[in-house]
Amino acid sequence: MPPEEKALPLQELPAGQTVFIDANIFIYHFTGISQECSSFLERCERGELWGLTAVHILLEVLHRLMMIEAVTKGLVTSGNVAKKLREKPNVVKQLADCQTQTEAILEMGIEVVGLTLDVLKISHPYRRRDGLLVNDSLTAAVMKAEGILDLATADPDFTRVEGLRVYSPLDLAER
Repeated sequence: MPPEEKALPLQELPAGQTVFIDANIFIYHFTGISQECSSFLERCERGELWGLTAVHILLEVLHRLMMIEAVTKGLVTSGNVAKKLREKPNVVKQLADCQTQTEAILEMGIEVVGLTLDVLKISHPYRRRDGLLVNDSLTAAVMKAEGILDLATADPDFTRVEGLRVYSPLDLAER
């Protein structure tokens, strides 16, 4: 996809496609922010789409859900939540929903691939050429290694990566 193009609507992803799923799709599903993300993941679970993600995405989901859970439960206030949790290990011990939700991804029929040193090497040009941060460059590298062109994400940075078809939820704009 040329950099000037925008993402395509997530609901228009054709059946039968293999699609890489970015962390924000899972986050918006678990937090109830996007019905489109939930519907998309249901399509993957039904086998209408072949969903694939990677270990670094699960780690990002787990981390972000932990931060959200801590604030939602009133255990810490918003703003630099990670620092607050580092200072309160007894609060961290109380956080379990984030783990349960992250493990639920494995029950959605979504394949999870690992990271290799080759993927790490492949990721460098995406940072240098497209200005992607580390996790995003790893996503692009895993997609290249797996031969996947379709990406489900709400992150507009991926529209800068030539050759990717980016599909995004539209219901986030309504918020």
